[in-house]
Amino acid sequence: MIEQLDALYRDVILEHFKHPSHVGELPDATVTAEGANPLCGDELTMSLRLSQDRVVQARFRGKGCAISQAAASMLTQQLEGRTVPEVRSLIEAMRGVMQGQAPDATVDVGDLEALAGVRKFPVRIKCAALSWNVVEQALSTLSR
Repeated sequence: MIEQLDALYRDVILEHFKHPSHVGELPDATVTAEGANPLCGDELTMSLRLSQDRVVQARFRGKGCAISQAAASMLTQQLEGRTVPEVRSLIEAMRGVMQGQAPDATVDVGDLEALAGVRKFPVRIKCAALSWNVVEQALSTLSR
C-alpha cells in the first residue's frame, strides 16, 4: 500500500513538473519575491496579486529540480482565492508536513500533500519548501 501511495505522489509531482500551472509573469502583482536554493540550483520568483486581503492571482517563474518546480505549481494552485491569513496557515501546515506531522485537518493542502514523501530525503526538503518560503517573504512586505 505504501509503495502505491509513493507511486501516486511521484506521479502528481511529475505531472506538475511536466505541465506546471500558473507559470509566467504577473506585471500587476501586489507582491513579488525571489528565492534560491544554492544546494540544488533552484531559482524561483513568486508573484501575487491581492484584492482586499485575498489572493486573486498567483504566478511563478523558475528553474530547478522537479520537486521545486512542481511544488511551486501546486502552491500557486492552492493560493488563488485564499486570504492572507489562510495562506499563512497553509504555509505552516506544509512546514508541519515536512516535519512528519499529519496535515492540519482544517487546512486544505490539495496536491501539496504529495510532497509529504520528500521528508524521507532531508536534503530535498529545501527544494519543496522554496516556494512557500518565497511566498512568505513576499507577504512579509505587506503592512500588517
